[in-house]
Amino acid sequence: MTTHVLPQRVTILGASGSIGQNTLDVIERHPQQFQLHAISAYNNVDAMLESCRQYQPQRVVMVDTDAAQRLHQLLQQHQLSDIQVDSGAAALLDIAGNSDSDIVMAAIVGAAGLLPTLAAIKANKRVLLANKEALVMSGQLFIDALAQSNAMLLPVDSEHNAIFQCLPSAAQQQIGQQQLAEHGISQILLTGSGGPFRQTPLAQLAKQSPAAACAHPNWSMGQKISVDSATMLNKGLEYIEARWLFNCQRHELAVLLHPQSVIHSMVQYQDGSVIAQLGQPDMRTPIAYSLSYPERIDSGVAALDFTQLSQLTFAQACPQRYPCLQLAIDACWAGQAATTCLNAANELAVEAFLQERIGFTQIAEVCAQALAVLNVAEPRQLDDILAIDEQTRCFVREHLRSVAA
Repeated sequence: MTTHVLPQRVTILGASGSIGQNTLDVIERHPQQFQLHAISAYNNVDAMLESCRQYQPQRVVMVDTDAAQRLHQLLQQHQLSDIQVDSGAAALLDIAGNSDSDIVMAAIVGAAGLLPTLAAIKANKRVLLANKEALVMSGQLFIDALAQSNAMLLPVDSEHNAIFQCLPSAAQQQIGQQQLAEHGISQILLTGSGGPFRQTPLAQLAKQSPAAACAHPNWSMGQKISVDSATMLNKGLEYIEARWLFNCQRHELAVLLHPQSVIHSMVQYQDGSVIAQLGQPDMRTPIAYSLSYPERIDSGVAALDFTQLSQLTFAQACPQRYPCLQLAIDACWAGQAATTCLNAANELAVEAFLQERIGFTQIAEVCAQALAVLNVAEPRQLDDILAIDEQTRCFVREHLRSVAA
């Protein structure tokens, strides 16, 4: 007798972004295994209308109230009035933490993703973590919340997902608490492409435009993440996230430039072995693995054709070219206040760069200035973290006004 297994109900936080859209693509390929329950976005009405028409979730949350009203009206016009539309931060927390879904894809970009991700953790969901800022900001508090829950956390970032795949199964079950040396691991090697300015003369970096910074050579991503890749602050945030996900000591974690983005990261073992995860630069691969873990399903991504790979190269990241990466590495080991400050400062600096209010190299300068003036105690609870975040943003906004003037 065949046992009928109900499909897993999925909520996607940040459904209008690239991770959200790729998650929808994977879910659509496996209707017997996954059912879309809810999606959220900040104010992208057009993207959410299209997702509602194509995938018909039961609930939609637009954080922006005006956007929610516009979407509600459009859904009525398209005979989709059965889809419930809510707005605001409270509704976002509700779809993250209520019992109507089994899996939560946490793909909201930036600090805004912290509280909804924690809500999903506390509700014991399978949480697919694509929001690196949650761990960057809250670190130990996040890992403690995970340990106190029955949630399953699976990293979605291609690098962290690659590391996860290269770990022994016993270490996979101990996210945030594993002792790497006990599993025979000597070092985690986090790879990064180096972004679009890897070979640009240093003297020309200050003149680079937002369009140039967003032209990533390998990946298709949103503007903010693309700029972070160009500065390699994105890799710095991933470094901090890896420290917490895999409970690394400083000597157990390193960054390596790999321009081809074929090897997504590696784990080096004490016997000299190195296990790497390779694949096309397509986020559907880690998304599919996280959705179906420990099984594997079709992601829609073609396998690598090794006969077409001309070379795989590696190099150290130059601190002069990537000062944001060094700021992140130093902040990682300085403490939670430093990483929270860096994340907040970078978000505002990147926003100012995209608006052409500051130059490309000033992103690092703004972040360094914020870290230099930071003088707060280490956070002991979530409210402390949110206060440091807001304090940093107030300073950076004022600093940016003086720079622009």
